[in-house]
Amino acid sequence: MKSVKHYIRTIVDFPHEGIMFRDVTTLFADPRGFRMAIDQMLHPYAGMQIDKVVGLEARGFILGGAIAHQLTVGFVPIRKKGKLPGAVISEAYTLEYGEAVMEMHDDAIQPGEKILVVDDLLATGGTAAAGIKLIERLGGEIVSTSFIIDLPELGGRKVLEDMGMDVHVLCEFEGA
Repeated sequence: MKSVKHYIRTIVDFPHEGIMFRDVTTLFADPRGFRMAIDQMLHPYAGMQIDKVVGLEARGFILGGAIAHQLTVGFVPIRKKGKLPGAVISEAYTLEYGEAVMEMHDDAIQPGEKILVVDDLLATGGTAAAGIKLIERLGGEIVSTSFIIDLPELGGRKVLEDMGMDVHVLCEFEGA
């Protein structure tokens, strides 16, 4: 039987030379692979109280929507700056070259709600850490974080664990 990792293709030198891009669109396109990924991302949380799933832009929206549907809970997107209408809260974080800003509606999460954070890839942890800070500013209690892929050499798991987060991943790839 194939594992989730077998459905993910690697594209060499994208978006820059020396990068091994881990492309989950091939996983999403295969009904068995996609179902397997969603089921495996859900499994650790069976029987736990989760009030909302938060997905990080952009592939986290695909995963988060499917997981929220399976759990029969609400879904909240965390987006790049300027993409959400209405009142938002913002969190800046550093990238390899520069800075980015993530935003969430200021009424998306109520204090005390139990939150599961999902995305496709954990690299340096910057995007996830910014999302976690936004959720915590609104009083959300993060149950766990869940990713399809971890790139251990980039240290994102340690960043999130140092923030007190539980981190669940389905597979790892070496290299950047």
